[in-house]
Amino acid sequence: MEQKQEKMVVELGNIDKETLQLWGEENHCYVNSLSSQEMESLSALCDTFLPAVDVKTAAATDKDIADFFRASASAAGTPERLGGLMSERLKHPKKWLVRLCLWLLSTCIGSLILCGRYCFSSKFPYMHSFTQLPQNKREAVLVSWSLSYFYHLRMLYKAMKLLILLVFFTQVNEKNENLSWKAIGYKGPDPEFKTKSMQRKTLRNEGSNDDDDEGQNDDGHEEEAELYGPLYKGLINMQLPRNIVADSLRQVGFPVSVRNKRNAAPSSIASPSLVIKCDAVVVGSGSGGGVIAGVLAKAGYKVLVLEKGSYCARSNLSLLEGKTMDQMYLAGGMLATDDMGVILLAGSTVGGGSTINWSASIKTPKHVANEWCDEYELKLFESDLYKEAMEIVCERMGVQSEVEEEGFNNAVLRRGCKELGYPVNNIPRNSPPDHYCGWCCLGCKDGSKKGTSETWLVDLVNSGNSAILPGCEAIEVLHKKRRDLNVATGVAFEFQYMGAKDICVVESKVTIVACGALSTPNLLKRSGLKNANIGKNLHLHPVTMAWGYFPKTSSSGEWPEEKKTSYEGGIMTAMSTTVGNFGKSGYGAVIQTPALHPGMFSSLMPWVSGADIKLRMCKYSRTAHIFALARDQGSGTVNSPYSISYQMEAMDEENLKKGIEKILRMLAAAGAEEIGTHHCKGKTINVKKASSEEFERFVKEESSRPLRDLSTPLSSAHQMGSCRMGIDPKTSVVNQMGETWGVEGLYLADTSVFPTALGVNPMVTVQAIAYCTAQSVLDVLRRKKSN
Repeated sequence: MEQKQEKMVVELGNIDKETLQLWGEENHCYVNSLSSQEMESLSALCDTFLPAVDVKTAAATDKDIADFFRASASAAGTPERLGGLMSERLKHPKKWLVRLCLWLLSTCIGSLILCGRYCFSSKFPYMHSFTQLPQNKREAVLVSWSLSYFYHLRMLYKAMKLLILLVFFTQVNEKNENLSWKAIGYKGPDPEFKTKSMQRKTLRNEGSNDDDDEGQNDDGHEEEAELYGPLYKGLINMQLPRNIVADSLRQVGFPVSVRNKRNAAPSSIASPSLVIKCDAVVVGSGSGGGVIAGVLAKAGYKVLVLEKGSYCARSNLSLLEGKTMDQMYLAGGMLATDDMGVILLAGSTVGGGSTINWSASIKTPKHVANEWCDEYELKLFESDLYKEAMEIVCERMGVQSEVEEEGFNNAVLRRGCKELGYPVNNIPRNSPPDHYCGWCCLGCKDGSKKGTSETWLVDLVNSGNSAILPGCEAIEVLHKKRRDLNVATGVAFEFQYMGAKDICVVESKVTIVACGALSTPNLLKRSGLKNANIGKNLHLHPVTMAWGYFPKTSSSGEWPEEKKTSYEGGIMTAMSTTVGNFGKSGYGAVIQTPALHPGMFSSLMPWVSGADIKLRMCKYSRTAHIFALARDQGSGTVNSPYSISYQMEAMDEENLKKGIEKILRMLAAAGAEEIGTHHCKGKTINVKKASSEEFERFVKEESSRPLRDLSTPLSSAHQMGSCRMGIDPKTSVVNQMGETWGVEGLYLADTSVFPTALGVNPMVTVQAIAYCTAQSVLDVLRRKKSN
């Protein structure tokens, strides 16, 4: 009887299987608090970007295409969905300005200010609000905003275009379908995954009656890992009563004290609902936090991992773009610099960015390691320890460079490079050679991509002495004076419990912060750290893209195969360093391929009219994209996780322009019928019909366009350097061991510690640095244990 009760407590305290079945399947409905005037303008804007269009081409015979063209954004319910997201999910510091503009557009005077002459009419009434204008005039207004002399109007245009197109092409009905997908040739979630998901749900239902079985064999454990994910036994459900959570933590070995139930006051740092003691607390579970947590736990120390995001087991992934961005990306994927100059993507889930990244696993380039060692005097990067760390993390992730079948975008990049004689190499990846999946940016469907939730965090769970707390956000690093030193003593964190915020405290011997380059600085500042470098020196690896359209009935013969689409296949398998400048300064641009599902694709493509964007979207499945990624010398500042200022330098802009020039040539050489960039004018050229002079003129014009004026969208999936490593507290935040200058026992283990921009995908580098930092932390813990 006692054993049964003990088992019940553990299962209740951990993330129970029923909860895991619900996670990932929930649909968040955000409350729309926009006023009627704001919604009137928002609806008008939605229908201007995506109006109902009469189909007068041969495509009219295709029912799916005809239905897509005849559907408007408002008829699809986009304004209501977007209103809810803007009200509750959007965190941009200029949101108030967008809402003010929406209100102004509902009035004649406000419309005159924002739209100018387009508001006038020769008939009574002689002046109209934006919502009263006909479609052609509203479209003319949007085009004028995109090219406006006034920067704030360009910001308004870019923000509304991004939000409206993203929401329209990602929203789904009760069947998880979007009215445009058949027309644009998009399958939605991976069909193979959908079939397996149905089979898994059947297994879950059948297995639910067997939960009381006394024992399980290895096959049973493997089946559970497949159904619920490999981490489920190490996750703690903080939504359960405090005494049950405390008992669960005690079962793992954590000493826990619970606040007296008679104390009815809200919990606070001074009076937390729980106090948990451990050897090490790690804030964040991504490529940095996951590694250091796994290493410490495997060494026998009690480690508690706090993760702001939730845990999505393989079987609970939706592989729906909109839903996944809302659940697994920071700010729901709707994050940009303060001036809207760069769109930012960052993971916010168990496993962090390693859960939703594109698999590229490139070691720290030699020229970067040499620069960090010679110019920044960081001898760590020439040490045997660092070289060993890179080998260890690559082995743990199963990094390899072979690819059995290349996806559409990468095949185009490789062929274009070979035709032109540009260098092209296979990209090392933490996935097997046969990993042909374009949905990894939405979570790995089968665990074959070895992010931290499939590797280092599994080591932590298997240690039996550590735990992960999802849905818990650190609010303050606790520290106090001991003699003349400021010493870290733990972390206070909060989470939603029964509709209110609850606060708990972790008391630890060492504290590791690994929230990512956008969130770590804010936590340190809130905790009272005064180092002037915190939040400074942010680098973003800015990206710009070009595209090429390859019709299925291509004049180039059988290539690319008709079965191939732009969103399937390994996301990154080929890379060119033709403008990387690796042999000289190392500050150039690498050329790679992105993962673009319909929402991101549509928000990046040029918009010149409602009819034009629908025509462009109908070419979606056969439009290849290639991007240039700059190792940026320009930098920015993290004011908060949602307020980021950034200024790209002229040299970075020139490197991206060189990249675009090469990409346009690659696309043409690979056999594209039509090519173009993302510049707002939306110019294209039919390569098959153009003369060589026309082609050269087009390439020169498109690759020389400015990139710092919002006319071309820039993106970033890599943020780094905001708490950089160095040898002097006057110019850095942490030393070579990863320990902060201002607080003893406080370590940082994420991309924020990079001394400069890296220039390639950062996963291996951050894991290697975290592994080295873990060795320093182990030395500290051993000393504390011996004392």
